[in-house]
Amino acid sequence: MDVLPEPVVPGIDVGRAWHDGMVTTSMSSPEMVGRQADLSWLEGLLEEAREGAPRTVVLGGEAGIGKTRLLREFATGLATDVRVLFGQCVDLGEVAAPYAPVKAALRGLVAELGPEAVLEAVGPGRASILALLPELHAVAPEAPALPAGAAGTGQLHEAIAVLLETLSRDQVIVLVIEDLHWIDMASLSLLRFLMRALTSSRVLIVLTYRTEDIGRGHPVRGFLSEIERDRWVERRELSRLTKAQVRKLARRLIAESPTDHALDTIYRRSEGVPFFIEELVGIDGCRDGSMPDTLRDLLLARYERLSEPTQQVLRLISTGGVRISHDLLDRVHHGDADELERAAREAVLAGVLTIDGDDYVFRHALVREAILDDLLPGERGRFHARYAEAYETLTATGTRRLAAEISFHWLGARDAERAFPATVQAMAEARAATAYATAAQLGERAIELWDVVADPERVAGMDKIELMGRTASHLRNAGESERSLAVIKAALDECPDEGLQAARLLRDQALTLSSVGRSGKAVALLREALERLGDADDPISRDLRATVLSALAGRLMVAGFIDEAAAPAREALELAVELGAARTASVAKNIQAVSLTVTGDIEESIEAFEEAKRLAEGDPPAMLRYWVNTSDKEYLLGRHRSAVDFAEQGLARARAQGLERSTGVLLAGNAVDPLIALGEWERADALIERGLALDPPPPFRVYLTLARARAKLWRGDPMGALAMLTPVREPLAHMVVDDNQTRLGASRLTAELLLETGDLAGAWRACGELFAGGPLAPGYDWPLAWTAARVLAMIVRSDESSREAAGMDGDALAEAVERLREVVDGFVVWPNTPVWRAKIDAELSEFDGPEVRVEAWREAVRAVDAPEAHVFSLPYATYRLGEAELAAGDRQAARASLQAARDLAEATGVTLVAQHVDRVAKAAGLAVTGAATGSEAESADAPARSVDAAAEASADPGIAELTARERQVLDLIAEGLSNRQIGERLFISGKTASVHVSAILRKLGASTRTEAAVRVGALR
Repeated sequence: MDVLPEPVVPGIDVGRAWHDGMVTTSMSSPEMVGRQADLSWLEGLLEEAREGAPRTVVLGGEAGIGKTRLLREFATGLATDVRVLFGQCVDLGEVAAPYAPVKAALRGLVAELGPEAVLEAVGPGRASILALLPELHAVAPEAPALPAGAAGTGQLHEAIAVLLETLSRDQVIVLVIEDLHWIDMASLSLLRFLMRALTSSRVLIVLTYRTEDIGRGHPVRGFLSEIERDRWVERRELSRLTKAQVRKLARRLIAESPTDHALDTIYRRSEGVPFFIEELVGIDGCRDGSMPDTLRDLLLARYERLSEPTQQVLRLISTGGVRISHDLLDRVHHGDADELERAAREAVLAGVLTIDGDDYVFRHALVREAILDDLLPGERGRFHARYAEAYETLTATGTRRLAAEISFHWLGARDAERAFPATVQAMAEARAATAYATAAQLGERAIELWDVVADPERVAGMDKIELMGRTASHLRNAGESERSLAVIKAALDECPDEGLQAARLLRDQALTLSSVGRSGKAVALLREALERLGDADDPISRDLRATVLSALAGRLMVAGFIDEAAAPAREALELAVELGAARTASVAKNIQAVSLTVTGDIEESIEAFEEAKRLAEGDPPAMLRYWVNTSDKEYLLGRHRSAVDFAEQGLARARAQGLERSTGVLLAGNAVDPLIALGEWERADALIERGLALDPPPPFRVYLTLARARAKLWRGDPMGALAMLTPVREPLAHMVVDDNQTRLGASRLTAELLLETGDLAGAWRACGELFAGGPLAPGYDWPLAWTAARVLAMIVRSDESSREAAGMDGDALAEAVERLREVVDGFVVWPNTPVWRAKIDAELSEFDGPEVRVEAWREAVRAVDAPEAHVFSLPYATYRLGEAELAAGDRQAARASLQAARDLAEATGVTLVAQHVDRVAKAAGLAVTGAATGSEAESADAPARSVDAAAEASADPGIAELTARERQVLDLIAEGLSNRQIGERLFISGKTASVHVSAILRKLGASTRTEAAVRVGALR
């Protein structure tokens, strides 16, 4: 039942009461009935959390079904290694107080552990907790404020996650949030974050809600649908009690043995809802003919038997909510203390109220709602006004933020003049607590009140356009980009054509569109913003001009128009330096550095990046931008290990600043790409999973998904990779309009996927971006050019019908090759150009004779055996060399190359290449380990398999364990060749040969190369 612990009130015996002559033992049964299976389920999930597998429980059910009673039983039986944090959502209408249940849970934690211990556990995020609970400043007055311009919501979310994770190391944490149907949007967003972020903690989150209050359009409805897909979430709805369970519960409640007729009546009228059973038993023992006619009558039965003064106090309490402190009740009650105490005592004795600490709490929210509905209009307004005035008095202490409550109650009192300033203040308080969703709702409420109050501009301290701009900003930060854009549009309609406000709104409109990957209009909007600013030369206008210029340069850079980005970036930098705006200066310098990288001026770009870093010192957001762009630059230059290091340094900073969900996800993506290039698939997978679990903004989700699909492709699952793109097609379609890097990267991936699935025509169309005449970005153009060369090579080797489907006859193919060569010749000089050029030349050698192809692929193998090449390059080039040798009739060499390719592919996890090797080897009848063998394998490959034959004939288990490639290397060791010489003979690097040698020595149990060679000689 949804009841709180039974009250302990001096002078009142709640364990035994008289009701119309029938003795009842209690208003709640001492034994929970019908929920043992549910209790065992909760205990099982707690065990999983105790073992380090955090879980979330969502417990639903109709009002009175027993959710709170179940949780009370669960909490009662917990061991000492479990700490329970309890928060209850507050009913304040459509705009709930921000973080109300979270604050309640954290205040309970502070009361238990002390503020110093809590702030120490939070670590770097203590400023966010202090912003949420300003009363803690008394113990930490020196604590830093939130960094200016930081994404405060992310910081607060991360801080609370760190707090729970830290504390859960010593004690399992059970975080209970009740009445989710009343939750505020800020708390809901936090829960969504915690459910995904607490992946390495011992935390069990328990949420409850009333099913009938989650109707169509309710935000919790979408939340519940979303989390059903999460494997760490368990959702259950409590069912009504069976007839047998109802009879058992009734017998526990009634001291005297009830008749079968009475029990049947209880079952029929309660319909198996535990709270209704208690109410029916409590009013009169369910004597036939005296039952309430309606649910409302049942809920008000106890209330209506009370004295009028007590009823009036209950009506007053119901206006304040489900629970109200004694201090607050004393402030709003207009009567003496003795009268209030008598009324409260009578209500507790009658089972309408319970006591929880210093609070009076309705025994059930349904009773409160029934009493609230019983208020007369005038009475309701007076009571709301009393609460508003009481809360205004409490705010004078300065330790509690209650403007949301004040706004709610003045609106309930129909006093717009007093509601308006409270609403504006509540918006500011919600923003200070980083509750952007609530701040936005309050901003929209203030906009609605603007035209019905006197002198709103003076009262608000801002004009309407500024209020709308702030509301739009809060909406954007809350993830409500569409609503943000609508508010900006409305503000622009009311705004003068020129001036500061119009320019700021246009800038915000451009930034909002970019944040959701719809940046197609951003450049035009930013140019218009500069026009609106005109020649204004005051400091505020100049500062805004610098930020607009910086944003414009950034959008042009992302779109690939490097030359056009140079001028606004230079002007932004000059203005920012004049104004002392280090952040804007650092951003502008960053853009210049990226531009220099793209144009091939690498040394100058490194100097520019270092200058951007110097300017960013002391400004965390600017510093994060430095990590983002530097790690990306290192990756594009083929410096993969360095790129990972830079990205991980930035990611650590982002986590420390509470920005893991935004900039942190971007940095994670910048680490994923080089990790994939290095073949460190598991590390890449972990970062991708973590990033996606944080539910990042659409553009960042697209970045991670593209990387995930690329990894899945090279690991041998092209169809799975293709399926991954479906959920991000819409944001991706918006992003490719004006994001050159994403457009080129997505084109390359699409072409590769279609190539693997046999759609040559589609693959060639996807390569069209290379020839579209758009802006170039060598770091992304080279990979796409190689993919285009692969597609052309495959078309050449396909049958006539496939070439016709791709629109490629002989002339068309020749023309396509010529166009590709021209495009490649136009690329700027790039540090890893030799790698890409060798691969492209080898692919295009498909148009030449077999001998030319073999030599081209040998050159490609030598070129890609380099640190800047991606991990799949060497096994792929070696596999293509084997194909070329096979076409040239050199089966022995082909087998050696294909075996080498397969060994490399297996060692590096590049399953796609292994699959191709198997296919080619099977078709040719070559004996390649792991591939199907054909009829002529033995005779054709006998010369190359001396160690194979020896191993089969020997009893040496060590040699028998060697792979085919390792046996080849062992043969060459026996000939006395060095690692470098072995590499040259097998077309692999000396480093790769060294890896094979180490594996051979380990498997043979040999300590030296000589010992290994002796064992081979003994076999011969």
